[in-house]
Amino acid sequence: MTLASLIFSGRDWLLPVLVLAGLGLAALVWGYTRAAADKGLRVTCALLKVLGFVALALCLLEPFWTGQRVKPGANLLAVVADNSQGMQIHDRGNAQSRGEFLRDALAGKGADWLAKLRENFEVRGYVFDSRLQPSTDFTELNFDGRASAIGSALTTLKERLGNRPIAGIVLLTDGNATDIAGELPDLKGLPPIYPVVIGREDADRDIALVNVGVTQTSFEDAPVTIQAEATASGYAGADVKAELLDRAGKVIEQQTVRVKGSSETMTFRFQFKPEQKGVSFYRVRVGAQGEGGQFADAKASAEATLANNTRVLAVDRGRGPFRILYASGRPNWEFKFLNRALAEDDQVELLGLIRIAKREPKFAFRGRAGESSNPLFRGFGNQSKDEIERYDQPVLVRLNTKDAEELSKGFPATAEELFAYHAIIVDDLEAEFFTLDQKSLLQKFVSERGGGFLMLGGAETFHEGGYLRTPIGDMLPVYLDRTPDETARENLRLGLTREGWLQSWARLRPTEGEEKARLEAMPGFALLNEVRDLKPGASSIATVTDAAGRVHPAVATQRFGHGRTAVVTVGDVWRWGLREPEMHADMDKAWRQLTRWLVADVPNKVELTAQPKKGDANQAIELRVRVRDPKFQPLDNATVMLNVQPVLGGVSNAPAIRLPAEPSTTEPGLYTATFVPRETGGYHVEATATNSVGAEAGRAVAGWTTDLAAEEFRSLKPNRALLETIAKQTGGEVVDMGALGSFASRLPSLKAPVTEAWTMPLWHQPVVFAFALLCFIAEWGLRRRRGLP
Repeated sequence: MTLASLIFSGRDWLLPVLVLAGLGLAALVWGYTRAAADKGLRVTCALLKVLGFVALALCLLEPFWTGQRVKPGANLLAVVADNSQGMQIHDRGNAQSRGEFLRDALAGKGADWLAKLRENFEVRGYVFDSRLQPSTDFTELNFDGRASAIGSALTTLKERLGNRPIAGIVLLTDGNATDIAGELPDLKGLPPIYPVVIGREDADRDIALVNVGVTQTSFEDAPVTIQAEATASGYAGADVKAELLDRAGKVIEQQTVRVKGSSETMTFRFQFKPEQKGVSFYRVRVGAQGEGGQFADAKASAEATLANNTRVLAVDRGRGPFRILYASGRPNWEFKFLNRALAEDDQVELLGLIRIAKREPKFAFRGRAGESSNPLFRGFGNQSKDEIERYDQPVLVRLNTKDAEELSKGFPATAEELFAYHAIIVDDLEAEFFTLDQKSLLQKFVSERGGGFLMLGGAETFHEGGYLRTPIGDMLPVYLDRTPDETARENLRLGLTREGWLQSWARLRPTEGEEKARLEAMPGFALLNEVRDLKPGASSIATVTDAAGRVHPAVATQRFGHGRTAVVTVGDVWRWGLREPEMHADMDKAWRQLTRWLVADVPNKVELTAQPKKGDANQAIELRVRVRDPKFQPLDNATVMLNVQPVLGGVSNAPAIRLPAEPSTTEPGLYTATFVPRETGGYHVEATATNSVGAEAGRAVAGWTTDLAAEEFRSLKPNRALLETIAKQTGGEVVDMGALGSFASRLPSLKAPVTEAWTMPLWHQPVVFAFALLCFIAEWGLRRRRGLP
């Protein structure tokens, strides 16, 4: 507020005034000291007469009140009204909705305060929901906006008004912003904001979903977990029901919770295994439970709104098939059981490259005279020079390949060939099998391509396979410089470490007790590849204990570059499945979970993500597509098209929308597009990338859900704390709805960009002379009453 100040223009009269004041004071002192009266009466009468003479003497100095006030019509004042769906809420005990109260205050009987403001300010009206738009008389208020973008509205207002003189912003809203999740927007440069809180603090009856999260793990029995948090206000003693439904409306699971308090937060947890792979959509809904276990209707539940009772969510069951290459130095039982186990997983393809004969020197075992081919291939196919299997090459068998060309030249020797796989498993194969280039390529496969690498404990791996000080050995999570101890290979008992208990893919039972019982019943192993210790940063998942009580690493993992590596040092895991059918099923499940973990984060050539744009009131989605060439280098000259299909909700029958993705200016190989949903529901998107010659480089799919009312109706209570913070940071204050009239009266006296000076002379104001006369009359009356002369 601008304070007035007192000035004196008749300073030339200061000396005469002081002389007269001194003479008058001396006369008063002389007269009252001689008066025959008590001391209190004399002091009172003298004081009254002094006040009267002082008031008259000050008039000789011509005093003026002066100050600054808002110059009429020179300052802008923005009046911004909330036009979102949240204003349709009826507070407890009110026949009118919040919007009706707001409309009445702006364009009805309660709009007198606006007329007062227009006397001193140039008032400009605005309404906002997901965007800000001007309004002359607020007839645009229909309260059907799907968002309350308070932060966006204030930012837009600052940009539109620019450097114009703005005295303030009157913000009429309930404060439930949908675009302010945590930090406030930049309020610097904004004038004082005066929020007017619409709505009552006491909550009405309502059940609302506030948070719904989806968690997917490699744990085979419960790969998808959905956790929903709901709040219930005004339902003490009632039952609240939650249901999980699939896209067709079939109820997958339902739960019921009894509400204890007047305001309570409940948690519902659903665990299930989707029947289909890829992206699928589900719906979670909550509500009061009525008779027969069904949801109570809207009238019986008496909820303030049903817009926050349902949430749609997306579940991505994988980007398979994941291709895993298994390379072994000899046929063994490990591949037999691993192949059978992964055959039950429709997301994983296991390819085998198994050596059935090692390389032989050319001078040995010549066979027939003049024959240069391997006798094992005698009589098969064309024995031309280019296709002959020579004595100095190993004999390999390919299993589960997609065509006759795949792996026909043996283990991949180029990045294009190797990087086509998601993971590599090496078993019973010595380091000399790989060329130096292949060893380096395998390390790049993990560190640069982001693939997974698993070494199993065959007879010719780890230290015994000569992997010490090789590019392959360097990326393993264990040290290999230890001479094997034959005495340690007796009755090896497997057990999980602390880290292993925390990894769902390492467990096979739902409870700790059942898992311990399973581990105790497992048979002992007899083959172990000893390692010295784990490397820094590696995690020990399982250990084995030998007959002497010594503990050895059995399963260990670590991150390596963009990928991950793991080892299983036990060389006869197949023994696990030979005792009982149940143990065989456990072994198969363990193999599936281990391989799923191995390929869980391995990228494809085309990666598609759908992320909400931070702070966007329209819940716009940024679609980001990363495209790589066969060597997994960024592909800059690609053409990317996006096909967006609404699949669940009010637009389930809407046609697909095609969007081109534009290359990013900040990251090579990245293409982006923005999609603004118009309806609540699920959305499925497929990205197709083609290279410079028009050949398809790859495809990727993703899904997301949009709930346009979720944030708007997250809380029915006015967010007074947010509005108070905004007011404090801008130098304003929170105004109550009923105090708009008094606020309009005192606003002109507050600080504004354009002001004018005002003065008011006090020396000829009737009140001054009336005060002096009153002092003299009071002094005379006291003297007469007490009989003083």
